[in-house]
Amino acid sequence: MSRNEERTAEVQLPRQVVSRVERRLPRTEFESVDEYVAYVLREVLARVEDESTDSYEAVDREQVQDRLRSLGYLDT
Repeated sequence: MSRNEERTAEVQLPRQVVSRVERRLPRTEFESVDEYVAYVLREVLARVEDESTDSYEAVDREQVQDRLRSLGYLDT
């Protein structure tokens, strides 16, 4: 299923946000507010998901190592 064939859902946005997107459309490759907003949301979600996965793993790993050191299982 291509992006053009994706199932969709309706989302309500503040009119001010829609107006801002409408002003930007002529300077983009997008043909509609829907396309633009979907692209922006995908990009933001991808970044947030990548960041949260990386930072949680780093924090968890560091916490585990600290705990193992405190218990004497790892050398300092």
